[in-house]
Amino acid sequence: MSDVEQALRQALSQVVPDALQQDLVAAGAVKEIRVGWREVKVRVQLGYPCDSLLPALRLQLESLLAPLVGSKRLALELDWKVVAHRTQQEKAPLPKVKNLIAVASGKGGVGKSTTTANLALALAQEGARVGILDADIFGPSMPTMFGIKEGTRPEIRGEQHFVPPRAHGVQLMSIGFMIDPDTAVVWRGPKASGALQQLATQTLWEDLDFLLVDLPPGTSDIQLTLAQRLPVAGSVVVTTPQEIALADARKGIEMFQKVDINVLGVVENMALHQCSQCGHVDHLFGEGGGGTLAARYRTELLGSMPLVSRIRVQADAGTPVVMAAPDSLEAGLYRSMARRMAALLSLRPGAPQSIVKMAMRPN
Repeated sequence: MSDVEQALRQALSQVVPDALQQDLVAAGAVKEIRVGWREVKVRVQLGYPCDSLLPALRLQLESLLAPLVGSKRLALELDWKVVAHRTQQEKAPLPKVKNLIAVASGKGGVGKSTTTANLALALAQEGARVGILDADIFGPSMPTMFGIKEGTRPEIRGEQHFVPPRAHGVQLMSIGFMIDPDTAVVWRGPKASGALQQLATQTLWEDLDFLLVDLPPGTSDIQLTLAQRLPVAGSVVVTTPQEIALADARKGIEMFQKVDINVLGVVENMALHQCSQCGHVDHLFGEGGGGTLAARYRTELLGSMPLVSRIRVQADAGTPVVMAAPDSLEAGLYRSMARRMAALLSLRPGAPQSIVKMAMRPN
């Protein structure tokens, strides 16, 4: 290794992107350093979507590396690429889907579906190709949250495949597209589990980096079907700070650990409320519970979301806050959580190339 290459590598080892929380060298993001007679080529490739951050990172790297190459020209290549990562029992990815991420909660009413929608949109805004599978068979909410017109049905291709509707740049599949919105789904567990598997495997997803699965609350048949039959690269558990929600969230994490599904982190909703009139901050549902939960299970608190009416209002209106108010504090928090979630996944082992090639082949 030449002195110049060593100096460049040392400099790159001092750069720690916020979402990654590891230096570029340790994270394996430095793909190439080549010192020529007239030019020095440095190729850095992150493993998670981050379009919004690349311009600032490029300026940082150029100012750091340019003085080290002397009179030579610095050719810096900087981009990102999402690859397929290891799943439980080395299951092969779904066709045309690199990574399936389960979003779960032990308890209902903690904002799991709203979190799923906004994380998906945040990833899409960072340049990723994203889909959502609405696995809440008994209470599908994604068609409403994405403002999809009532009565919309997926296109049927061939005899058994669905073309997922799209909204806000995200591919969507939900049992809500198949039933009347006012009709209750009264199915036993095995039939609901079969519906989930059918929606997952018979949908013609189109080259997704991430498929987020919005699970129903609890740890029942549908969650077990996901763990046993679908390839899950990682999971996120959503909770509120109150003990009754945390107790159920712990069960969700325990379930994922028992079936060898990596928990990427915890999202804490309704962490605090700030009065719009006087500015007083009140922790209505307790304080610090999400961080304590994450620490107990050696995972990460991806973020804490305030209790803000705008998040609920925009989701009900079909334009989640990441889309409706992209410059808001709440949208920024969702984007930060989405980047951190994807960055944590990027540090996990990759899937064997033999099964990736099979999964990525044309349908």
